[in-house]
Amino acid sequence: MHIAVFSQYHTSPDCPATSRHYTLLAHIARTHRVTLLTTPAWRSQQLTHEFPWVPAGVEIREANIPYDNKMGPARRALAFAQYAGWAVREGLRIDRPDVIWGISTPLTAAWAAAQVARWRRVPWVFEVQDLWPSFPIAMGAVPTALARQQLFRLEKRLYQSARHVLPLSPDMTRYVTNLGIAPGKVTTVLNGTDLELAARATPEAVERLRQEQGLAGKKVILYAGTFGRANDIPTLVAAAEAMAATEPDAVWLFLGHGFHEPLIAAAAARWPGRIRLVGGQARHEVFSWFALAAVSMVSFLDMPVLDTNSPAKLYDSLAVGTPVIVTNRGWTKALVEQHGCGWYVPAGDAEALAAQLRQLLAQPDMLLEAGNRGRQLATREFDRHQLAAEVQQLLERAARTLLY
Repeated sequence: MHIAVFSQYHTSPDCPATSRHYTLLAHIARTHRVTLLTTPAWRSQQLTHEFPWVPAGVEIREANIPYDNKMGPARRALAFAQYAGWAVREGLRIDRPDVIWGISTPLTAAWAAAQVARWRRVPWVFEVQDLWPSFPIAMGAVPTALARQQLFRLEKRLYQSARHVLPLSPDMTRYVTNLGIAPGKVTTVLNGTDLELAARATPEAVERLRQEQGLAGKKVILYAGTFGRANDIPTLVAAAEAMAATEPDAVWLFLGHGFHEPLIAAAAARWPGRIRLVGGQARHEVFSWFALAAVSMVSFLDMPVLDTNSPAKLYDSLAVGTPVIVTNRGWTKALVEQHGCGWYVPAGDAEALAAQLRQLLAQPDMLLEAGNRGRQLATREFDRHQLAAEVQQLLERAARTLLY
């Protein structure tokens, strides 16, 4: 079977990113022909070179379209449109696929997949990584009412035209079915984590990292991910500064890059040693950072659309036995409370966050027990190899479905 994959962003485990689709593509390419239509936007961000850029068996077609998280809304929109236009043209040139897999974000990538599927008369499967256009609209990136209306109409048409829809969280699935899409056409496939990479965070590797970073005897609180506008970073910084004044053994580590990096850097300068700004880490190395932490943060602004997120940092932290604090009121709150592997603190409340952390750091046995429960949950339900097998079955089923 030939599968064409439309994804504007491709990453490898050498990048400071989740690399979800690297694992999924590697699994599927063992038994099927895979053509990936993407861009090299992340190639320059490889921090190591331990892995090939694409998994064995994947044929890659790349459009040289620049993209960076620091771009403004207009420049991003241009990049999205450029990729969509190229992907449609390229999708009509490649050998006819049996099924097309369109991955949003952005929504324009899914649109391109749908257009090629229509012209080539093949089914397509729509993977929903984030709710678009709800997310950019909530962040103020779509200023006109007409544009918002058109984007919502496009979104619903794409759900309707897809043979199957794969949201990354239960709350996303609920959103899709509430639009009138038949529940039997929608399957939740969680973001998941790479357990074989998590296994590299051995006690020896973690202790070596702890010594290298001068963290012996310290209680580490970790935020690893994008310092974006949606991630409630000012609240984390405020909580970190409040704790720095009273908790000399606590150290906040911020791993990553993004919009709020200057804010974190300024706090780190005010509290050297107690607040630290660390650059992005390669995917295969980040698990040791999670493992040396007592607790990690999974934070977002208090917006309903962000409650639906399926953040990689949640799964990665639990995979190595580090419990989490979430600030979403949606399914992640229910998950950590149901399985006893984390806690909820409302977004935007730095005082409550600092108080919760002080309480937890004073109870290491509680943290250890919660972490063990999280590791068991990750092993049981978050293994990306199992999720890849599920995605493959859904793609195979879609390909067998006649369009007419």
